Amino acid sequence: MKRLLLLISVVLITSCNYFENQKVNSKDLLEEELESFSWNDVDEYPSFDSCNSMSGKLDKKVCFENTLRNILNTNLSQLNIVVTEDVIDTIVLKITIDNLGKFEINEIISKAQTKAQIPTIDSLLIHGFDNLPKIYPAIKRSQQVSTQFNLPVIININ
Repeated sequence: MKRLLLLISVVLITSCNYFENQKVNSKDLLEEELESFSWNDVDEYPSFDSCNSMSGKLDKKVCFENTLRNILNTNLSQLNIVVTEDVIDTIVLKITIDNLGKFEINEIISKAQTKAQIPTIDSLLIHGFDNLPKIYPAIKRSQQVSTQFNLPVIININ
């Protein structure tokens, strides 16, 4: 009987740790979540009303970029740009759409020859986006977030 009592008490003493709840450290949980979080990808890209009917994520992205290019092309085609030499360049616009849908060109990268032939190219490109329709910002985990991307623009003036 003493042995049985001793065995039961040993089992009870050692099994107390079995029922103890493990506490989760909130910092550890946050660090684990941040490691699995992809900062370079969004759930939905910025969008215009005209792109909301698209079904896929990449289709909406292509629609958004094509809409920006079409607006720019329409505005630039109304200008009479005169050059002394042919200008063929792919200009890269570094663009930010903030979490409120505000559009901003951060940087314009073009060849020196293009800037020499069209000294006002930067301001022409910036003003080419003056009358953009409402932009819906990108979405990440149900939150509106800022996004940055590059928009290549081909300039071909003969």
